[in-house]
Amino acid sequence: MLGSVVGRHTEIVLHDLSRPESSIVAIANGHVTGRRVGSPVLAGPREDLGFIAVRRAMEDRSGSEPVLVENYPTTAPDGRPLRSSTVVYRDSSGQPFATLCTNADLSGIAAAHACLGELLGLGAAPEPRHDEPQDMEQLMAQIIQQACPGGRALMKKAQKLEAVRQMQDRGLFIVKGGIEKAAAALGVTRYTVYNYLDQIRATDQASQQE
Repeated sequence: MLGSVVGRHTEIVLHDLSRPESSIVAIANGHVTGRRVGSPVLAGPREDLGFIAVRRAMEDRSGSEPVLVENYPTTAPDGRPLRSSTVVYRDSSGQPFATLCTNADLSGIAAAHACLGELLGLGAAPEPRHDEPQDMEQLMAQIIQQACPGGRALMKKAQKLEAVRQMQDRGLFIVKGGIEKAAAALGVTRYTVYNYLDQIRATDQASQQE
């Protein structure tokens, strides 16, 4: 229903956070990011603040109201600029269990022209995408590689901390096995990764209090 109202340039996605390997349970206009029902949670836009909202909701379970993150820039897997919003739904214990996300394609005048044509009923339906969806292992490896482009050999602690922050912001640690894969890539133990996450959390909290 929502997809038919906003136009084919805006993707609407419902995620079940209890199954990150195939989290998408409903999607409209999936051609925007090339996803479908059953795609994993990590297959979405880059720089997605929704991951941060989910993580913070997991850490702070003091309420059960939905958490809304509005109108922030993201990037489609193929590099197109998007505009996104996310609402994180929590159960009575404060545990996040689902997210509803919108991702609008803002790739330029051509997209705007096509959108206006669609709203007027003049535009043709977009060509179907035939990309093979990446599996969870590929997506996790991609996130780790982008966080550690030079490998671990010359990385000092500060660089490893920054790599862990990037992995966290892209949702790696809400997926089963993410901590272990990050530890292996950085050449540290899983407990060291947990310590890095504690340090990052402490730094963020201190920044918010300033």
